[in-house]
Amino acid sequence: MPDETYLNPLPSDMQSDELAEISGSGQQALPSRQFCVFRAGRERFCLPVLEVEEVVDWPLVTRVPLGPPFLMGVFNLRGTIIPAVDIAVTEGRRPGLLPRSIIVAVLAGDDQSEDMHVGIAADEVIGTFPANSESLLDHAPPDMPHCRAMLRHEERLALVLDLRQLIQVFSVPVI
Repeated sequence: MPDETYLNPLPSDMQSDELAEISGSGQQALPSRQFCVFRAGRERFCLPVLEVEEVVDWPLVTRVPLGPPFLMGVFNLRGTIIPAVDIAVTEGRRPGLLPRSIIVAVLAGDDQSEDMHVGIAADEVIGTFPANSESLLDHAPPDMPHCRAMLRHEERLALVLDLRQLIQVFSVPVI
């Protein structure tokens, strides 16, 4: 074989622009982030996949007496009690029509606080999509403080959730 190719591992600290340079001038740079896109009510939302712990089918949810309207209840996920939040609460759901899934997101804690889990009710999980600078729009509706941008995917737009803001807007007590 005259044209043998050898693969050498790349350093783990290599930046994305260095990867694009190595991959050749005719190819585009690798996407820097991926997003989990889902539908809640009539809107499409998305979260960075690094903030999504898992997607679960609709579990047995226990209602919380005198809870706020957006709190659908709490559920047990392998010993962790997680609040189930409906971010499409303003649209109103038809009685008896429950969401299909819950997106379990985790906000990483710091030295003073633990990781915080929140379940986001989803009517449909659309999938994961790569994002680059052209597909992320730095606009968000002013009446949705829990959204920070929009993601363009499949000729549609999805609102990018800011998990820290979401937890403040839809504040649930720590259990």
